[in-house]
Amino acid sequence: MSSNDHSDLIGKHAFLSPSNYHWINDDDEKLIARYRGYLATIRGTELHDYARQAILLHRKQPRTRDTVNRYINDAIGFGMDPEQILFYSYNAFGTCDSILFKNRLLRIHDLKTGVTPAKMEQLMLYAAYWCLENNYEPKDIDTELRIYQSEEVQAMNPDPADIKILMDKTIHADHIIQKLKEEEL
Repeated sequence: MSSNDHSDLIGKHAFLSPSNYHWINDDDEKLIARYRGYLATIRGTELHDYARQAILLHRKQPRTRDTVNRYINDAIGFGMDPEQILFYSYNAFGTCDSILFKNRLLRIHDLKTGVTPAKMEQLMLYAAYWCLENNYEPKDIDTELRIYQSEEVQAMNPDPADIKILMDKTIHADHIIQKLKEEEL
């Protein structure tokens, strides 16, 4: 079958995509809301890319209450590394927005550009993955987690026992998933 050349669209996805067909059941209001959410996701990705570049280039931002500016300035001020992959296994890994381990203090910051209130569980899992990857017991280090969202900064020093629980859950869940993968072969 011959077809038209659409090589410029390889790797791209249309908003009104057949693989994301749920839009066909939307009324106009729901379709508009879904599209605005889609645009917000794109904007969030762009802001994360901007923050990463600013941190890497040590480009401090104007001192305002703006969430992105505060996130960038704090990451630069603490000497953090942006967009770091934390790996326990191919079933359990993730990319944290910025991280630093120095003087037995694990610092993890997360930039949230959406309006849905963020939860610390994501950052606690990053801490668990970091401990697993680097062979640290959470009780042997201090941890500070921060979420930057809606011109606010939430900070938490989690109980090391809670991080240890997440480490154990990760190991257990990874074993289950790995066994299932091996059974599929």
